[in-house]
Amino acid sequence: MNTSDFITLLAEHQGKSLLFEYAPGMLVGTNYHITEVKHITVDAVDCGAGTDSWKETVIQLWESPSELGKSNYMSAYKALGILKKVGQMKAYEMDAPVKIEYGNAMFHTAQLHVTGFGTKDGQLIIKLAVQPTDCKAKETCGVPETEMTEATSCAPGSGCC
Repeated sequence: MNTSDFITLLAEHQGKSLLFEYAPGMLVGTNYHITEVKHITVDAVDCGAGTDSWKETVIQLWESPSELGKSNYMSAYKALGILKKVGQMKAYEMDAPVKIEYGNAMFHTAQLHVTGFGTKDGQLIIKLAVQPTDCKAKETCGVPETEMTEATSCAPGSGCC
């Protein structure tokens, strides 16, 4: 999901509580805050010496220990207000993919991709998932697509990395 679609989604569901499902059946706690919004530019070189550049919007969530047991989630309205304020300070690249950065004691901190959403009982539930790493230079390195599922396919001496 890109930044524009995410902001539009929040605007369409302003009256709902905003929940984030970081793994199947696992929700970010009601005590979360949006603690940072990052406008990231990535300039990369892959293992086949190919270059690439892209932008991302990363929204960081943090669970406040002092608010454990809080009964209500942040509303989509409040989250939208935070994102609009950030956008006034530093303009978004609206086509940039949006990611949610999150971690807790049971889940390693990661930048999670928005894979979809659902609504239920006055809630907007944002579905998140970890996207596995991938070799972007398969053709250059001579690595067939099927080999990339093996753990050793991009190991030293494999002809790729």
